Amino acid sequence: MTTQPALPLEGLPETAPIPPDAPRPVRTAAVGAPKGVARKGVLTALRTDPHRGNGQYPIAWLHICAPRGAIPTATSKCACGRDRSAIGKARVLALVDDHAAHRDLCPLRTPQEGRAAV
Repeated sequence: MTTQPALPLEGLPETAPIPPDAPRPVRTAAVGAPKGVARKGVLTALRTDPHRGNGQYPIAWLHICAPRGAIPTATSKCACGRDRSAIGKARVLALVDDHAAHRDLCPLRTPQEGRAAV
């Protein structure tokens, strides 16, 4: 009988090394893009923000949490610095009324110019 040659236990079969003078890819600095690129691109990238509002934004927030069978809570916050909270049905209802009244008194909603000093 003939014996088989021993196979390598690990790794891939050996390959010929790359000659030292083999051509290698030349890396150039990418500065800018080719001429004409993105001039025909998406127009919204060139325009101003399409989601500009109409000048209105929230100033005061009223958050009421009244789960079934639990005690209701409410929080009233305003950008002027007003921050109030209430626990219980009667106090939450009073805070809702107070929040509505604050809308007329808030210095951010009513202009202060032209008013007589008190």
